[in-house]
Amino acid sequence: MTTGATLPPPPETVLALDAHDPLASLRGRFHLPGGVIYLDGNSLGPLPHAARRRLVEVIEDEWGNGLIRSWNSAGWIELPQRIGDKIAHLIGAQPGEVVVADSTSINLFKALAGGLALRPGRRVIVSEHENFPTDLYIAQGLTALLDGRHELRLAEAYAIAQAIADDTAVVLLTHVNYRTGRMHDLAALTQCAHERGALVIWDLAHSTGAVPVDLNGAGADFAIGCGYKYLNGGPGAPAFIFVAHRHQASFRQPLSGWLGHAQPFAFEGSYRPAGGIARALCGTPPVLSLAALECGVDIALEAPMPVLRAKSLALTDLFIALVEQRCAGHGLRLITPREHNQRGSQVCFAHPGAFPIIQALIARGVIGDFRPPDILRFGFAPLYLRYADVWDAAHILADVLDAHTWDRPELWQRTKVT
Repeated sequence: MTTGATLPPPPETVLALDAHDPLASLRGRFHLPGGVIYLDGNSLGPLPHAARRRLVEVIEDEWGNGLIRSWNSAGWIELPQRIGDKIAHLIGAQPGEVVVADSTSINLFKALAGGLALRPGRRVIVSEHENFPTDLYIAQGLTALLDGRHELRLAEAYAIAQAIADDTAVVLLTHVNYRTGRMHDLAALTQCAHERGALVIWDLAHSTGAVPVDLNGAGADFAIGCGYKYLNGGPGAPAFIFVAHRHQASFRQPLSGWLGHAQPFAFEGSYRPAGGIARALCGTPPVLSLAALECGVDIALEAPMPVLRAKSLALTDLFIALVEQRCAGHGLRLITPREHNQRGSQVCFAHPGAFPIIQALIARGVIGDFRPPDILRFGFAPLYLRYADVWDAAHILADVLDAHTWDRPELWQRTKVT
């Protein structure tokens, strides 16, 4: 139980939602510490019990006894493609279009460089001002590496379509905004870019495993995403990259490492890219991390996306309603869209004291996070979150604000990770 003032019990309507939740059985597949309401799965998902067991198996049996033989006997070398094919089911891709490798930033570098090479007569990358910073950093770094021959053009979220012009080579967008939870219309913006001759890279870090994504239905070109948020793959879990089948033969990524070679164990002196999605690989796969990620992906595959999305919207609707009812007058301002078709699986409020409020909530057992300059961010992972958790979290937030316990000097002290 969380500490602090006694909470009002959830009403029958909330308890009924949990009692009839078709995803309720999946909660038991995760290690969720007692006394914690975890609303930060959009930063780091919790530990699947299966991952603990699988890692022991990999360490003690496959690594311990199999040693190097396990690259073949345990299928280690196939993990990037095997898990990629599983993730493909979650993002509307086909087998052979997704591979797991490296980090989101590195995969973005590959996709962006490859995309620019496919549009040699164009020089502009279009993105938005509030895109996730690493995406902008990678674009800035790549344009500098290319001797300034390309330009990064930034627009407001509502003006992306107008910013795409005849000189645009690649449009780089995050599907669900990390600060606000606002969700782009992936299909409409992809079509807009294609009509003007540009390619699109979608960052699905805050989408995969949480909201419906249909890359092939939208005709998407490239996508990237991480494995440690809604896929529950563990801290620093490997990321993935999607390259549509139609681009793979001409896709040339700049990190020509040995695993992306047509015959890695031929040890040739010159690079020849592998056929298909394997050419997006670079270095040796991190087997322990991949083994943990596969456990998280397998759980996500058990939840039908329409059911998952319906619960996500119901959880976030409930939280918005409760916070606006219980916390009225405390200066919280909703910045997440109310419209379902524009909302990801998170809810964000702005407040001048956002950082210390989050710290006070964590002390009460409600784990959310802070994003500058003034955002309280709460993630709602339908695989394990209950409606009663939402009820309790909203009332604990109200207690913190009513009692003004958040405005203490020690709670204003920033930590390295916020």
